[in-house]
Amino acid sequence: MKKVLSTVLAVLALLISPAANANTLVSSTPTAGQSLEAAPSAVTITAELPLMDTGNDVVVTDPSGIRVDDGTLTIVGSEAVVGLKNFVRSGIYTVTYTLLAENDVPLTGSFTFNFAEPTVVATVAPEPTQTPTPSGNNAGTTIFVLGLLLAALVVTVALARYARKLYSER
Repeated sequence: MKKVLSTVLAVLALLISPAANANTLVSSTPTAGQSLEAAPSAVTITAELPLMDTGNDVVVTDPSGIRVDDGTLTIVGSEAVVGLKNFVRSGIYTVTYTLLAENDVPLTGSFTFNFAEPTVVATVAPEPTQTPTPSGNNAGTTIFVLGLLLAALVVTVALARYARKLYSER
């Protein structure tokens, strides 16, 4: 009889105990401990019981402890969704939550995920090369140009004489 009474009391204690009926975390996106290469736009936490519309709180902080959620918490049934700002640094992000269900103790906890921004190989923008400026000591170029001008003058005079000879014979 003592055994039966103690078993009944133990079962009754489990049924009445608030921890036995307490709301529990079902899933989260991103999941606890997950390593991401693309920054998420929101964090979603799914509880076992439907959540109340007010009194819930979800805070996301970056590796230095700065809050990176945008403060917009949306409750849809048993899901809590909080929007995120753009991530600016890689590292461990912490999600801390307090979720309230009707006639239940608050579901509180936290989890972390890692954001490892993919490394991007930066292409170096080409820099214009500076052309060397003439030093002013270009006597060879000057002599060559003057020689070409003199040769052109000689050819012009020779062609003019030949043309005169052709037209004068007619």
